[in-house]
Amino acid sequence: MSPATLSLPIIDLSSPDRFSTAKLIRQACVEYGFFYLVNHGVEKELLQKVFDESRKFFLLPLEEKMKYSRKEHRGYTPLYAEKLDATPGNTKGDSKESFYIGPLADHASINLNQWPLEGVLKNWKPTMESLYGKLLVAGRELLSLMALSLNLDEDFFEKIGALCKPAAFLRLLHYPGEVVPSEEIYGASAHSDYGMVTLLVTDGVEGLQICKEKFKQPQVWEDVPHIEGAFIVNLGDMTERWTNCLYRSTLHRVMPTGKERYSVAFFLDPNPDCVVECLESCCSESSPAKFPPIRSGDYLQERFRLTYGS
Repeated sequence: MSPATLSLPIIDLSSPDRFSTAKLIRQACVEYGFFYLVNHGVEKELLQKVFDESRKFFLLPLEEKMKYSRKEHRGYTPLYAEKLDATPGNTKGDSKESFYIGPLADHASINLNQWPLEGVLKNWKPTMESLYGKLLVAGRELLSLMALSLNLDEDFFEKIGALCKPAAFLRLLHYPGEVVPSEEIYGASAHSDYGMVTLLVTDGVEGLQICKEKFKQPQVWEDVPHIEGAFIVNLGDMTERWTNCLYRSTLHRVMPTGKERYSVAFFLDPNPDCVVECLESCCSESSPAKFPPIRSGDYLQERFRLTYGS
């Protein structure tokens, strides 16, 4: 039986009624951990340029792409290099290739990023830098609304240092169309994201599914339809830890469909030195914290070790 198609909430980031928007975000985070984001400030023309430039890179010969092999979590990862579902018995990597771009504001981080030579892709770097900057602005605005949704000051995440030089990464993704759908091969195997929030946009090709009740068996998967111009937002594990599981870090995956697929994900995660622990408003004697405090950088490092095997 084919998965059902999910109807997710749509959040208008530009709405002047911030408190009503915060209430809608709270409901979406409690019920789904996923929602659509519209009026986010990223023009469709820029998104088209990003997909065009992304396609140009992934069409390069593998030998050329491997010159930018992932270092310091920046650069290229080939097919099957990543295994998001790290449970025992899952031995096959995911059927996708990707390219990571890290923080731009810090000069040291700029040096860590790997950029295709202008002679190879002339417009690649400025296009990706433009998207990165706009998504960082949108992500910060979203987190201020999420703080309001938790009855906190809208600059709460700024105050605790989470957004002081955040670990924000842009990831270009390519799922080859020649992969035959099967029960053993996934475009992206079942996982929850690691950090605070992820903003995702796709080229419209289907494949994304979520499982709202990740601990129930058998798992029930639902298709997430594409909405033109909208970003899909999902919460990461750190947000779940902050809210004592009030806000969901939802299990999701990408299924091969026999069609080539491109997407772009922006991971907005806390500063590596930020300590993630249950918010006072989300725990009590009757509902104690489910997770111990942990340094953001330590948590991410361990998750990456499981994902990449190193």
